[in-house]
Amino acid sequence: MPKKKGKSVSFDAMVKFFMQHYDIPTKKDVTGLMTKIDRLETLIKSKSAPGKSKRSAKAAPKIGQTSSLTASDMVMGVIKKSRQGADFAGIQAETGFGEKKLRNIIFRLNQMKKIKRKSRGVYIVS
Repeated sequence: MPKKKGKSVSFDAMVKFFMQHYDIPTKKDVTGLMTKIDRLETLIKSKSAPGKSKRSAKAAPKIGQTSSLTASDMVMGVIKKSRQGADFAGIQAETGFGEKKLRNIIFRLNQMKKIKRKSRGVYIVS
């Protein structure tokens, strides 16, 4: 008995079947991803360019000025200036640091024995 010939399958149909079956991306998929990536990159650049982060804006010295003072040095300077000792609110007002950052700096200076606590919330140079 002669064999029955099945319907011949075109090469294009075979390639399309394998691409769908094995999730192989097409050129259309890749170009779609590239446009999405370009859109995200422009969004990121536009968000970071005009309003720099608060940290970089405060830390960057003005043009023509060079500042080698660290945050600890600034706090030490404020404490040295005060005769009866500097309180927490006064240090915060002069330096402009946040509460958590200032507490960490004061803790570190106290550990290094550079300052002493005169009373609660009042600090003097040792």
